[in-house]
Amino acid sequence: MDLAVDLSQRTGRTDAIYRALHGALTTGRVAAGERLPSTRDLARDLGVSRASVATAYERLVAEGFLETRTGAGTFATAAASDAPPVRHRGPGALRPRAGWRWSAHPTSADAPVPDYDFRVGIPDASLFPFDTWRRLLAAESRAGGAAAGSYGGPAGLPRFREAVARYVAGSRGVHAGPDDVIATTGAQQALDLVARVLLEPGDVVAMEDPGYPEARELFALHRARVVPVPVDADGLVVDQIPAEARLVYTTPSHQFPLGMPLSLARRRALLAHAARHGAAVVEDDYDSEFRRARRPLESLQALDRDGRVVYVGTFSKSLLPGLRVGYLVAPPSLREALLAARQLTDGHGAVHVQAALARFIDDGLLARHVRKASARYTERYEILLDALAELPVEPVPTAAGLHLAAYLPADASVSSQVLVARARRRSLALESLAALAVGPHRDGIVLGIGSAVTSSIRPGIRTLGRLLTP
Repeated sequence: MDLAVDLSQRTGRTDAIYRALHGALTTGRVAAGERLPSTRDLARDLGVSRASVATAYERLVAEGFLETRTGAGTFATAAASDAPPVRHRGPGALRPRAGWRWSAHPTSADAPVPDYDFRVGIPDASLFPFDTWRRLLAAESRAGGAAAGSYGGPAGLPRFREAVARYVAGSRGVHAGPDDVIATTGAQQALDLVARVLLEPGDVVAMEDPGYPEARELFALHRARVVPVPVDADGLVVDQIPAEARLVYTTPSHQFPLGMPLSLARRRALLAHAARHGAAVVEDDYDSEFRRARRPLESLQALDRDGRVVYVGTFSKSLLPGLRVGYLVAPPSLREALLAARQLTDGHGAVHVQAALARFIDDGLLARHVRKASARYTERYEILLDALAELPVEPVPTAAGLHLAAYLPADASVSSQVLVARARRRSLALESLAALAVGPHRDGIVLGIGSAVTSSIRPGIRTLGRLLTP
């Protein structure tokens, strides 16, 4: 038990110890049934006489907050929970800076798992090889492993960066050596680092619309002016990117949320636009590992000849969000600035996790896991697509990823946002397409397949169909 006691007051040490203990008991910092330190141990820790502590204990026993058990010690009673509430401080005089408009959003951990789980962006944790991971993590967590007693470098563990460079070269054709890779705690931190290094307040950031809202809000948080750019069947409409855009954010392998890839012609046009106007391009390759058809188009980074593309990847989809490991591949001209931004804001990541993940990649376990998960996700995708054929919606076919978008009919009786709210009351989770768009766009829904239980897909879609019926 940590106990802060102010022994400077004139009222005496016994009173000070009593007040500190009374506060700990009545505020719940010491739970009912919890054993307190012996009077000898607490007196030694506080540097006071044992008699001062014993007297304070006796007062609290007399008041019913503590009880002594022969041969066992002194314990907190349930009486503290019935004590008058302690008066807390007011809301505080401090306020966020002028113009602050953000609040934390609920996450998938904040609510029970729904019966029909079509939440977006969540992989199937049951497919993850936990036993193997525990073994690797335990090996790297022992004393002397993975620089356990040292502060790590902001770039990440060298062997982790080597493993990632080999992995993205083989799976995505990314041109990268270990020095080009910077470890992050996920894609969101990678975007934050890029924004810190590249953007001034008022700079224009062009983003796909509909698109990834957390990226949009992050750039706005850095006081950039985020301009939505429409997408069509070929992906981002490059001709509509503002000439003054300092940065273009895109998901070319599997557009979020609609799912189409950016065509090769558009990729070349985007790189030409960036070169012509001096813009940076952030390529967020968030879940393209899970392919259902042909090999993906070459990455933007592989086509880039001018060093304008920052490639962002994460293991949150291919493995688990809870690992909090991602990476970015940056042009040499940005490396030192990005490393400084990482070091100043976060220091470094968990080196033992990076070391275990490096072994996981080098031993072929990541590739094996992706193959196994891809087969399972492909099965769910096909069941979902077949089930949606019974509904008055228009699915947007996609060759990769963990979700599927579907347009609602023009004469739908409800909007997607109302539909999502109604579905939630039936323990059915999905996402509104309208909630992901800034400008006018055809309404629809987005359904995840990562965490969906295969046997629940058809019943879930039948429930959705009843909600769509007037």
